[in-house]
Amino acid sequence: MTVLPPSAGVIGWPVAHSKSPLIHRFWLAKLGIDGEYGRFPVHPDNLGAAIPALPKLGLRGVNVTVPHKVAVMPHLDRIDDTATRIGAVNTVVVDNGDIIGFNTDAVGFFAPLQGAMDDFPADRIATLITLIGTGGAARAVASALGGMEVTVYGRDPGKAAELADSFGLGGGSAYGSSGDLADLANATWYDKIAGTPLDDKVDQRYNKVIVNATSLGMTGQPALAIDLRPYPDDTVVYDLVYAPLETPLLAAARARGMRTIDGLQMLVGQAAVAFELFFSHPAPRDHDAELRRLLTA
Repeated sequence: MTVLPPSAGVIGWPVAHSKSPLIHRFWLAKLGIDGEYGRFPVHPDNLGAAIPALPKLGLRGVNVTVPHKVAVMPHLDRIDDTATRIGAVNTVVVDNGDIIGFNTDAVGFFAPLQGAMDDFPADRIATLITLIGTGGAARAVASALGGMEVTVYGRDPGKAAELADSFGLGGGSAYGSSGDLADLANATWYDKIAGTPLDDKVDQRYNKVIVNATSLGMTGQPALAIDLRPYPDDTVVYDLVYAPLETPLLAAARARGMRTIDGLQMLVGQAAVAFELFFSHPAPRDHDAELRRLLTA
């Protein structure tokens, strides 16, 4: 009996832009695994036929990108608890004929942030996080930040409140749990929330983190309108956008000397979790610097 090399891929519509093949093929080569990872353009009308065909095609699984992350869920045999909680699937794995949905975004998001948070001064009271966005990416972020002091901002304040409530964010603190994205564009919101005039030096009792989980700042999209003046200089600014890698938000943060995390770090992090699910080997993360150079060439 012929044993086929392990194979996986990514499905979406369109999918030609995906960097996933470059990432997974890089890791396969580093590990000396005779495997393959390809792109599979799947029109939304054909999703219901494509998913059951995965075992017949000999695929160990696929990553799932737009517009299928939610639409794929009814076509799966099982969905793991994290993906169910987030309400989206970005990784599908074939396991003994069963087709199982996972979401690796939450783990991929949190690892770089954890590294930054480990460097925060130990004498701070708490870490306060501004999460911008209410879509699928924001839900994955909210899942990763469960129980932390998070205020969610969105174009639709009702959706921001729903997201905050569904993940138990905010902790009922005086800082609230949700707000209107428009409030971030000018610094008067800070007076309302913190009761500290902008011209005063902020008492550094808290660590601050800003996470952009919207498409604002992406190539072809307007920049995220946010006034960074109320935030201290040691704020961590994390932008999930990776095209361009230097978004207007990150450029403004770096000009202030703030610590920044770009979207490529989450992209690679979530891919590493999927890689192990597909190929039963941990991704060789000791080559991250080389992979980053490849992805940004």
